Amino acid sequence: MREILVTGGSGFLGSHLCDALLERGGSVLCVDNFFTGQRNNIKHLLGRTDFELMRHDVVDPLNVEVEQIFNLACPASPVHYQFDPVQTTKTSVLGAINMLDLARRLDVPVLQASTSEVYGDPRVHPQSEDYWGRVNPIGPRSCYDEGKRCAETLFFDYHREHSVKIKVMRIFNTYGPRMHPNDGRVVSNFVVQALQGDPITIYGDGNQTRSFCYVDDLIGGMLALMDSADGTTGPVNFGNPNECSMLELAERVLSLVDSKSEIVFKPLPQDDPIQRCPDITIAKRDLDWAPKVNLEDGLGETVSWFRHTLDI
Repeated sequence: MREILVTGGSGFLGSHLCDALLERGGSVLCVDNFFTGQRNNIKHLLGRTDFELMRHDVVDPLNVEVEQIFNLACPASPVHYQFDPVQTTKTSVLGAINMLDLARRLDVPVLQASTSEVYGDPRVHPQSEDYWGRVNPIGPRSCYDEGKRCAETLFFDYHREHSVKIKVMRIFNTYGPRMHPNDGRVVSNFVVQALQGDPITIYGDGNQTRSFCYVDDLIGGMLALMDSADGTTGPVNFGNPNECSMLELAERVLSLVDSKSEIVFKPLPQDDPIQRCPDITIAKRDLDWAPKVNLEDGLGETVSWFRHTLDI
């Protein structure tokens, strides 16, 4: 069995990736410091002989023997990454350096989970990989945005200077079961608020858009990128190109939950993008990847999971 390292493996995306790798016959070393990751996400894997859990912070070097590395370690929601912005930047930058050094020593491929946040508040729509972005380097979101941008820089410099086998994916808004109920992301916010009968909070006028990709589709893209030829380094956008306004999303969630929650509007946070939509031409062409799960079905699965988890 191929030994595969997943950093951030007990998080939302990481735990689904661990499941998928094990289903394919891999042996997984899951590394997490449990700042945002949850043991409940991987409790069904504990005790398996092909799954190992290690508590470790990627800010510190890691000396293990593996054949592939997926670097997903970093808080990904504003509530979490703004809690300790210095640590967030360290996780992105030092974590990238440590995983790249490990990949270089072992001569194995390493995949970086980057983000659509590298595009900032874009003036190009939809966003393609050749767009350099519009990021505020000193704003409250920059610990995450600039941290991920620097991580991408490091990946490509290690590739050019040391021939490290790299894969860089830019992840657009992803949702599904195992999202943290208090992570502040819009899908989890709306679903939890609707289930609990609380007001649905929309920041701004509700006309800003996002493109929501179901977690199973995203993990399929992650595996496809890692499986690709060494010359396919990325960056590659992964997301659902079907846009949805915040107001439309709120109304869909209210309908699915059959909730009487009212919608309330609050000021838009600083540097919050007005539009976010991926151009996935490269993913389609080079990896034969495109999302399959529509928003209605994906939200239904997500609502069911939160209803069970919150016992509502």
